[in-house]
Amino acid sequence: MRLTGILGLMVLTISCGQPQQAPMGPDYATMTVSTTDKELSTPYSATIRGRQDIDIFPQVSGTIVKVCVSEGEKVRKGQTLFVIDQVPYRAALNTALANVEAAKAGLATAELSYDSNKELYDQKVVSEFTLKTSQNNYLTAKAQLSQAKAQEINARNNLSYTEVKSPSDGVVGMLPYRVGALVSPSLPQPLTTVSDNTDMYIYFSMTENQLLSLARQWGSMDKALENMPEVRLRLSDGSEYEQAGKIESISGVIDRQTGTVGVRAVFPNDNRILHSGASGSVIIPSVYEDCMIIPQGATVRMQNKTIAYKVVDGKAVSTLIEVADIDDGRDYIVLGGLVPGDTIVSAGAGLVREGMQVVMK
Repeated sequence: MRLTGILGLMVLTISCGQPQQAPMGPDYATMTVSTTDKELSTPYSATIRGRQDIDIFPQVSGTIVKVCVSEGEKVRKGQTLFVIDQVPYRAALNTALANVEAAKAGLATAELSYDSNKELYDQKVVSEFTLKTSQNNYLTAKAQLSQAKAQEINARNNLSYTEVKSPSDGVVGMLPYRVGALVSPSLPQPLTTVSDNTDMYIYFSMTENQLLSLARQWGSMDKALENMPEVRLRLSDGSEYEQAGKIESISGVIDRQTGTVGVRAVFPNDNRILHSGASGSVIIPSVYEDCMIIPQGATVRMQNKTIAYKVVDGKAVSTLIEVADIDDGRDYIVLGGLVPGDTIVSAGAGLVREGMQVVMK
């Protein structure tokens, strides 16, 4: 027992007398920072809408007697979509026309009476009261004619509303109501929806930081809209839409709840592949010239700070860097904190510790 204790003490004494070495880290991939031109493609989740989606509601009540289109059919502005029972509205128009004729006859009689009483009053045959009464009757008859004509116009409009027409060119949506259905202006859902999909609007959102980055890159949002490159559209099945689009507008108001701004791009839809209500991703390219590019795996994010590890004399030295707000999910564009020629850990930076020896490979 005593011999064992002495040997242990000797081993401890020898080990304490040796100088301590920095812990050896595993092999880390490294890279030398250089400058190059880079195009980053940033995806944004988007919804697809027609240039205008118009819900079609009837303006009069009645029974549908004819459906003139089918679902998915292309229609022109003014084309009849539905016909509502016209019988009661034709009868109302005929009644209105008869009332106009009666009002015209009443006005003619009142005018004759008034003209006659004016002559008799000049001859002092009738009193002023009689003259004023005939004048009032004449004015009342004029008003009744105007009222009858207004009712005629209303009846004609109601009759015209029995033919429900498309307000624009587009494609017909679903048809939930068929012949025989009783419809009215207070329907819970429209007769159909006409989508103008010759061009499609693609709506997506950008964060406030991304918006500021664009403004700084181009100098102003107006210049950004003028100079931004064409954008692409990735459809829900992962395929890329064959035609490019253009960002048309950026909202000037930041949503307080989400901290984002609405953006609208427009894409041509000549072959009718895009459908209103679909979803996809807008791919926006951002071109940077003579910039430093490093992999995202070469950095560690802590709150709003980004750290990379330089390799100096074989040891890891943490360095605070500034990166562009726009990235493609794989690389960062370095705006500051590194210079060309620096050697950094290019992968697994989250496992590196300050002062750790780095075996480069």
